[in-house]
Amino acid sequence: MFDYVFVINRKMSVKPRTHFILRQYLTGLLNLIDECTENEDPQLIIRGTSYIMNRKTISKMGFKIIETDFIERMIILFNYINILLSYSIAKGKLSFPKIISQTITFEATLEELINKKSYILELNKKLQKFS
Repeated sequence: MFDYVFVINRKMSVKPRTHFILRQYLTGLLNLIDECTENEDPQLIIRGTSYIMNRKTISKMGFKIIETDFIERMIILFNYINILLSYSIAKGKLSFPKIISQTITFEATLEELINKKSYILELNKKLQKFS
């Protein structure tokens, strides 16, 4: 929430703001890949849950879509107010995220992400042009 309030330029329109947020996620993922490449087991599983990521893009990045378990859904529901505020800031108006129908969980091994690093870099650069 702190980043959404203090880092995102409120003068940005919705699309560049969304691209900025997605770019920050990708930058974090790239940093994780770089940090773990030398010191971690290539079979280390990286797992995430999101209500904003696109299934097709997630797959192209090397992740497999898996079933979201009960605990993950409960955590998301527990954090609904925070998610609602973040989503509304991203959209520039009061907006209600469809966290039940749009939440996906995905996972990949570190090795799979390393193999897709060039695609993730390319996607990050494309998003930079639009934000």
